[in-house]
Formats: sequence, structure tokens, C-alpha cells
Amino acid sequence: MSKSAAEFEKNLEAHNTSIEGLVWYDLSVHGDARGWFKENWQREKMLSLGLPDFGPVQNNISYNAKAGVTRGLHAEPWDKYVSLANGRIFGAWRDIRENSPTFGQSFTLEMDPSHAIFVPRGVANGFQALEDNTVYTYLVNDHWSAEPAKDSYSFINVADPTNNIDWPVSLDEAELSEKDKNHPNFDSAVVIPPKKVLITGANGQLGRAFQALYPDADCVDRDTLDISDYTALLPARRWRDYGLILNAAAYTNVDGAETDEGRRDAWAANATAASNLARIATIYNLTLVHISSDYVFDGRETVHSEEEALSPLSVYGASKAAGDIAVSTVPKHYIARTTWLIGDGNNFVKTMQTLASRDIKPSVVDDQIGRLTFTPTLASAVKHLIDNEAPFGTYNVTNDGEPASWAQIAATIFEQSGKSPKDVTPVTTAAYYAGKDGIAPRPLQSTMALDKLKSTSYRPSDWQIELAMYLQRKELS
Repeated sequence: MSKSAAEFEKNLEAHNTSIEGLVWYDLSVHGDARGWFKENWQREKMLSLGLPDFGPVQNNISYNAKAGVTRGLHAEPWDKYVSLANGRIFGAWRDIRENSPTFGQSFTLEMDPSHAIFVPRGVANGFQALEDNTVYTYLVNDHWSAEPAKDSYSFINVADPTNNIDWPVSLDEAELSEKDKNHPNFDSAVVIPPKKVLITGANGQLGRAFQALYPDADCVDRDTLDISDYTALLPARRWRDYGLILNAAAYTNVDGAETDEGRRDAWAANATAASNLARIATIYNLTLVHISSDYVFDGRETVHSEEEALSPLSVYGASKAAGDIAVSTVPKHYIARTTWLIGDGNNFVKTMQTLASRDIKPSVVDDQIGRLTFTPTLASAVKHLIDNEAPFGTYNVTNDGEPASWAQIAATIFEQSGKSPKDVTPVTTAAYYAGKDGIAPRPLQSTMALDKLKSTSYRPSDWQIELAMYLQRKELS
């Protein structure tokens, strides 16, 4: 080592670069006449400096016997945390990520054991040893594959003049592998695409709303991927290629869940499937979005906060609560707790509009209170949380506005459909279901507090405004 241990002494500090997400660090190295010691990777300290919690699974070491050994530029489908155990390098990187704001940018840095650098997936990485016996080590969050997807790995020729890299040792004198000598120039290299998005329950009302915001997502439903079967999940996807799972799959037949068959189906879809996705997301360091329900509460509180204890009344509610518990264990998760979902397809609004058009005067419960949630609102709120990197956790997501009963909402639909709101007869939940078997208990209070969601700068629209727009679209279609 050309430097004394004392010359490495510095404080742990992070430094941004000209490439987005490529961050280098000063490390604290402590030494004496015997040698030196450093904390090469300390998760909590690195996270406090803004390093992503990238979940390393493998540590690799590259020994370079002679100064002038040059490797790269390699872009792989994983993140790297690079450091040195001995010697010095001249490191070089170039952004080859599709849609990156710094696409094509290069950065160089001379490194010794007092430095480390985080290299995001898709940033091409290379280096040149500046001393004999240089030991280059790196943590990665995926395992090397002998059969990678065609767009998972990319390479740039180190001699490409557009790299704007001034190698300390002339490449004519440097030692390179034959493979590295023959890599394509930047303009012919494979561009690394962003990590993929998976939408489960993609053909449902919410799934279709997610598809509108994530048009390039992979979409599955119960027929194409049984997420309640964990053994079917593992070979179904190269999960490291994904960054986000939007779980819109659910069993929603509240009364059907009270039957023997429905009970099994509800638990499989709402609890087991959520638990399986939670395991996948945890293992592969994915962000998991899961949709919850007001039915996880007993409805005793007038307004429900995210911190309220789970207290489901029904089988459906219990299965949703179990799914929430499973998903809450995932390091990177969002639970979006919603109410009274309205989208394209069969729903309460469409039913009331049809009854109004047929001059049928319904009885509608008047003691269940809440707000409608339109699928575009729910989907856009979820995307807002993801795009703005809101703190992980549970968020209530509904439309805003004055809470109302189902009967009041029905009366509004009748009035906007040109009928008298008095055509709707308000009744209690008990009276409405009197004499009917197999009816699940319902929470009477379903209004969700929206303060936490609004603290992220998202402002859900008033449900009455959304309802009027929804009805107008249906009339025009």
C-alpha cells in the first residue's frame, strides 16, 4: 500500500456524481503500525447517508496482479457496492439506462480502500488497476446467471472515444481480456430497460385503472398466474427483473365468503396470496402495493385512522386483515386502505343508474356511512406515493368530501339521472337484511381519515364531483 494508514483517516461521507444514483463514499479507515481496519459496509450507517437498501446477496472479489489491468465496461441487471481491500484503481462508469435523465453521461474517480461507490443497475462499470496486487471487491443484490435475458446485460468498449474517459495507463499498454477488447461502442450497446412492473388481478376494475397508468406493465389474472400457490410463483418470473408489484387481486364477495367454499376462496385470495407476494417481495427486494378495505374494522369509530387496531366483523374482513398483516412485514410496502370502490364494471353506481332508468324505486341502507372511491383516484394516489418515494406503510385512500350513506349516494344518482331522489327509500341495515340468510356483518362507519395521504401532497377529489363525471361518461358511452 502506497499510503500510510493515517493518510486514510476521514469521516464517513456521501458524494453525488454526474450520473443519477451513482454515489461515492468516503469511508472511515483506522490504522496504526500493524495495518488498518474499516467498516466496509455498515447497513444502518449507509442508509442514513441515503444509500438505497438494495439487499445484497453475494460478495465478489477481483484480484488484479499488475498495474494496468483494465476491466469493463459492464452493465448488469443488479446494483453494486464497490470498494477496495488493497491497492488503487481508476474507476469509470457510464449511464446506459433507458429513460435515465443522465443517459450517456460518464464519471471517473480514483479510489483506494478509503472509498466506496454505489453503482445502480444499468450503469456500466469498469476500472483500471493503478497498483500491483489491487483487490477490488463488490456486493451485488442478485446472482450471476449463465442464461441471462437478452436485455439484462450490456457492455461498452473501454476504448470508445465517446466515453470521454482518460485512462491513466494507455489502453495500448493495458492488459484487457479478449472479450473486453471486442465489446461494442456505446451507440451499438444494449440499453438497459427499467425494472418491470407486475399487476395482479389486472382484469378487474382497479387492475384496469393501474394498466392505464402503467401501460408497459406485465399483467396477470387468476387464470394466468395463481398467486395463492407459492410453488407456482417461483418459476413463473425472473423476479429480480421486477421492481414493483401492484396487487389488485382480491376476493370481494362479502356474503359469499360466509359459505364453506367462499371462506376458502376468500382466505386463498386475500390472505394466502398476499402472504406469498410478501415473501417474494422480501426475498427479491421489491416494492409491494396491496389494497386493503374498511372491512378490516368493526365500524365503531366515526373516522378510521391508519393506526386503528384491526377488528374485522366478517370472514371477508378477517381475510383482508390477515393479508394486511402479511404485507406489513415487507420492508418496501404500501398498503392502500380504501372504501366503496367504483370503476368500470358492475358496481353500486351502475346498479342505481340502471334502476333509475327502469323506474324502479329501491330501498337502500341509510346507516352505513363513508365515501366513494373511484378507481382512477386510487390508482393515481398509489402512483403518487411510489413516484414521490413516500415513506412506506399504510395509507387511507378514498375520494374526499362529506361522508354520506349509501341511500344518500343513491338519491344523488337518481337526481342526476333525471329522477326524484325521493324514489330512494332509506332503511336500516338490520331492516334491509331481515329474514335473509348468509349475510355478513358490515361496519356501519367506513369514513377514512385522509390526513396522512394529504401530507404527501396528494389531494383526492371530492367524491360528488367524481360521481357527476362518472355518470356523465356513462350517459355518453
